[in-house]
Amino acid sequence: MRVWWSLGLLRSELVTVFRRWRTLALFGVLAGVPLLVGIAVRIETRNGGTVGGGPRGDNGPAFLEQVSNNGLFLTFASLAATLPFFLPMAIGVVAGDSVAGEAGGGTLRYLLVAPAGRTRLLVVKYASVLAFCVVATLVVALSGLIVGFALFPVGEVTTLSGTTIPLSAGMLRALLIALLVAGSLVGIAALGLFVSTVTDSGIAAMATTVGLLITVQIVDTIPQLHVVQPYLFPHYWLSFADILRDPVQWTGIAKNLGLQALYAAVFGSAAWARFTTRDVTA
Repeated sequence: MRVWWSLGLLRSELVTVFRRWRTLALFGVLAGVPLLVGIAVRIETRNGGTVGGGPRGDNGPAFLEQVSNNGLFLTFASLAATLPFFLPMAIGVVAGDSVAGEAGGGTLRYLLVAPAGRTRLLVVKYASVLAFCVVATLVVALSGLIVGFALFPVGEVTTLSGTTIPLSAGMLRALLIALLVAGSLVGIAALGLFVSTVTDSGIAAMATTVGLLITVQIVDTIPQLHVVQPYLFPHYWLSFADILRDPVQWTGIAKNLGLQALYAAVFGSAAWARFTTRDVTA
């Protein structure tokens, strides 16, 4: 009986999250990034030109130079472009509003009156945020795949090691990369959930989560702080590029997933401790 109740609560939460206009708007923005990148590359290379090549050698997001030769690389470039900010910002908005939005709207107390239990409700909230992580990442990947196939030639994939693999193998690696990117967002999702349990204002929780994201990103770029950088949740985000090596290099990927699991455990526990002891008045 409890299992069916939990599944029903999760289904209700997923419907609520994915039917919000804010969620649909976030999906629209995420899907638009590959389209804009693809059009920009197409315009830049239509007369035989190259992408980037500025005076500082800044060629934009990773994989961007390969897009004109193989449209599949637009998927990789789009994920690399959205991972530092757009994807985690979207996760921060959804996670930050998960509990605080209910409290601010006066519905949290009524949810707790139902036989859900605080722990079960918190797990359902986090599960819905993780589901959003997966769907949001797949939206970017699928948009990049469609736009890339529509605007650029597609064929065998040249790996970062210089070898070539069939297109089918390249698409399987693209799917694996998308899943790894979604896994990279587990830490920021747990952080946002914790922040959401601290305040009754959804807007404050969202702003705090996004603000922390920006702050950590800045810290991760300061050379003098290299000692702490390996412990910051975004430090190994771009390790997914190692999937495109032959053979695949798993060291950075393992470090990234391990770090995300650590953040999920720490901030998930903090969220549970806060949520199960707080006095809910709204």
